[in-house]
Amino acid sequence: MHEQQPRERAATTHEQQPHERAVATRTSSSHTNEQQPDAFSIDAAAGRVDPAACGSASRSSSLRQREQIQRLAARQAQQFQRLPAAPAIPVVSDEPWRDSSLCRAAAAAAASCGYSTASSAAAAAEDPITPPVKVDYTQLLINGQFVDSASGKTFPSLDPRTGDVIAHVAEGEAEDVNRAVSAARKAFDEGPWPRMTAYERSKIILRFADLLERHNDEIAALETWDNGKPFEQSAQTEVPMTTRLFRYYAGWADKIQGLTAPADGPYHVQTLHEPIGVAGQIIPWNFPLLMFAWKVGPALACGNTIVLKTAEQTPLSALYAGLPPGVLNIVSGYGPTAGAALASHMEVDKCYVNVKTSDDLLQLAFTGSTTTGKIVLQLAAKSNLKPVTLELGGKSPFIVCEDADVDKAAELAHYALFFNQGQCCCAGSRTFVHESVYDQFVEKANALAMKRVVGDPFKGGIQQGPQIDSEQFEKILKYIRSGVDGGAKLETGGERLGSKGYYIKPTVFTDVKDDMLIAKDEIFGPVQSILKYKDLDEVIQRSNASQYGLAAGVFTHNLDTANTLMRALRVGTVWINCFDVFDAAIPFGGYKQSGQGREKSFYSLSNYLQVKAVVTALKNPAWL
Repeated sequence: MHEQQPRERAATTHEQQPHERAVATRTSSSHTNEQQPDAFSIDAAAGRVDPAACGSASRSSSLRQREQIQRLAARQAQQFQRLPAAPAIPVVSDEPWRDSSLCRAAAAAAASCGYSTASSAAAAAEDPITPPVKVDYTQLLINGQFVDSASGKTFPSLDPRTGDVIAHVAEGEAEDVNRAVSAARKAFDEGPWPRMTAYERSKIILRFADLLERHNDEIAALETWDNGKPFEQSAQTEVPMTTRLFRYYAGWADKIQGLTAPADGPYHVQTLHEPIGVAGQIIPWNFPLLMFAWKVGPALACGNTIVLKTAEQTPLSALYAGLPPGVLNIVSGYGPTAGAALASHMEVDKCYVNVKTSDDLLQLAFTGSTTTGKIVLQLAAKSNLKPVTLELGGKSPFIVCEDADVDKAAELAHYALFFNQGQCCCAGSRTFVHESVYDQFVEKANALAMKRVVGDPFKGGIQQGPQIDSEQFEKILKYIRSGVDGGAKLETGGERLGSKGYYIKPTVFTDVKDDMLIAKDEIFGPVQSILKYKDLDEVIQRSNASQYGLAAGVFTHNLDTANTLMRALRVGTVWINCFDVFDAAIPFGGYKQSGQGREKSFYSLSNYLQVKAVVTALKNPAWL
């Protein structure tokens, strides 16, 4: 693999534009402040750490930059094996991840590639492929400048394929959060962002989306290197979806408007929808780019300024575009320090969690675990009572009905659980199968798991890369041991794959009971638990008997059955004969301890707006 050397810098490969910066790779820990960008950055890292990992733009000529892009493309063409798209098939295809909007272009199925678990193990044991991109920027982004942390501390970002250090990223703490919130507060109170026309804001967000699209493969390579997900998934699905989300919210910017209302008297009544102010946002590590877009897009469209903390596990996917100083600030660091400081900051108007912390944030948005979400709520309440939006954990049921086409149901259930190494908050991690098709389904599920291709995510045709880090890796293995000890039948997998990195064999349990930990807790890994049920009333009761209520999947050809389940399941999303469809216009969020509030769609705009009533007395009105 490529080892980042001290002070090593890679040339950026984007075209320099006035007051713009395109994509950049992350920097090493010794990144200096020699070149400061004139344009202002947007960081799209979603994960455990908030690395404001954007860097200054190259001053080389556009001709040289085009040559660099061509060289990069040539290297990528040699290293990545592209697969043809599968044809669309009604209901669900033989390779269901291709039908999903989240994974429509993900890696081909193991069966179609002809791989076996033996070839998967060999792939994991090979020397890792050197990513076709270098890390250039690892500092914090505060007030339009890339700066070191106040303490000078850094933390390592690790390659999950090997456990080796990719780069050292600036470690933000309370003082850095204070600086970032002060910059965001000044930008909102005095700067041009909330005062420019909504159409002007829309054009800037669209320009950012264009830059993101232009550098699709570079950003995808950073995402895969830092996170471990297959490159084909990053490049063909997640970066394009991120681009789509920004364009979606750019379209909303000039369509936010209030209403007029009648009054019982001579008054004119109107409502104004105003930006809430400084938004604090904390994002997770499993989908850094997408979670960045889910939060930053609507906040910018509504005219807010932002302080965003990335996940410490995935701080490197940083993007930037032409924004006034202080509009978007990125702080990388740990939850107990940077995250807590953001959630409790008195100058933050809203917290959005996927994890947030700050007193200068008027709104806090957070995505993360339920336990962390509760801590954020306490911090927000004890500070300035800032509102909090939470997108937290899940233990989603995937219900296979007795009329199901078992082959297609098994394929969709496989995708619903194993996608993204099982590190998906809405994963279909409780697979309920009707007793009449249970044995047949189990046979198909085992075969799919055994054929799943696991290995270096930069290799073509790989379906499953490593888990994010050693902590998650050990947690998953602990749950697997608890399943065996609890009496569930381990059908396949259940152990580490290879001797290096955080690879785990696709695992399937049967004879799972509702009181087992593997049926109750969010494992966040490639572990499928298959449970048997007798009738609809039973499966509805068991599906709802969970602390979570994020999502559910239903596989049936019976319209009455589908209607019954979609209304009875206490979850925020029900997918029928599909799974993980995440289009920009579809709201996402959970019931119960899976969170509060909604992301994506026009519903997410309300997270970043205040409603003001204005009542004006009328003198001799012609009508009321």
